[in-house]
Amino acid sequence: MFFFPSRHRPVLSAILLLVLAEVCLAADPSVSTVLRPADPLNPAAFEHYYNLDYDAAIQDFERIAARHPNDPFAVNHLLSAIQVRELYRMGAMNTGEYANDSFIGQAHRPAEPAQKVRIKQLVEQAEKLEDAELARNPNNTDMLYARGVTRGQFALYTALIERAWLSSLRNAVGARHDHERVLESAPQYTDAKLVVGAHNYVMGSLSFAVKMAVALAGLSGDKDKGIQYLNDAYHGNGETSVDAGVVLMVFLRRERRYDEALQIARTIGPRFPRNYLLPLEEANLLRASGKSGEAEEQYRRVWQNGREGKYGGLHYEIAALELGDLLRSEKKYQAAAAAYELVSEVTGADPELLQKANLGAGEMYDQLQKRDLAVKKYEAVVATNSGNAEADKARRRIKDAYRE
Repeated sequence: MFFFPSRHRPVLSAILLLVLAEVCLAADPSVSTVLRPADPLNPAAFEHYYNLDYDAAIQDFERIAARHPNDPFAVNHLLSAIQVRELYRMGAMNTGEYANDSFIGQAHRPAEPAQKVRIKQLVEQAEKLEDAELARNPNNTDMLYARGVTRGQFALYTALIERAWLSSLRNAVGARHDHERVLESAPQYTDAKLVVGAHNYVMGSLSFAVKMAVALAGLSGDKDKGIQYLNDAYHGNGETSVDAGVVLMVFLRRERRYDEALQIARTIGPRFPRNYLLPLEEANLLRASGKSGEAEEQYRRVWQNGREGKYGGLHYEIAALELGDLLRSEKKYQAAAAAYELVSEVTGADPELLQKANLGAGEMYDQLQKRDLAVKKYEAVVATNSGNAEADKARRRIKDAYRE
């Protein structure tokens, strides 16, 4: 396993953004997409997938794969669902983390060993099918595309689960090259523009020095071309339409093109009412664009929908944490503390989110000169997990009151 020292973080950031394009490579069931393989269960499987009901989606994709054992598209869809479910469980699915370098080095929950084994088995299974077909016909565009998807999924695995950056970069480069070959012979194959577009944007956004370093891997880029390709994939009604929209939102946020990103969020979000991440991203974009009042309303809307059961057992409590952070930035300390306190009202709240919320509440109580309440919150942070950065901060706050 390889790790980059801190001075190489721009390169690491580029690698992670490259593989971000691989988070979801499925299909949008709400438009007239030709689903591959042709199986009547596919629309329901994808509906579950985009509504974050990964268990149901995996069951459906497993049945489809069993009926189409020689179809790499079926294997790739199952692979994607299993991998994204594990990333969600690990706490690595917040698009806001990919808008800057702050997530680099942060420890997410570790992957389950059994899921790691299964993911690698599916990658091997898909590549075996793809390589066999390409050995018979090296110019088979569907197989080139499918192999690029598999390579991209493995790039995601090695980056965000194994944290093996060089291996991830090799697979990301392989994915791009496969999809570039697809576009050379079939320019209308808009699905392939997701990976190629994402890679072009990232390479085109790097500093000159970092571009030279990454160019050793044979990659170059054009930021404008990347945005255009992602737009093509998003509007192409193909298998990568929704995914291209999500990646495009991330990149448009980096470009501070908030109105365009918001339009995408508001278009995709209503299609999948159980997916709280999309309306949450809308709130994040509103906040980033300086529309604090609208952002507050949207965070509260996500929270209320969660309380009413619209998101099932998903961790919608992140909306309360984000709301607290917003109110805190406006120095509304009492309101921020109240928002942070909401997280503890959720049965089975994510422990990491609960720790952050309790730490934030404690700091707000210190700002309000409510020392006893603050200390209780800090103690709750340590009680949840005494061995992480939040616990270290809480122990310091117990000794010395927090002041902004």
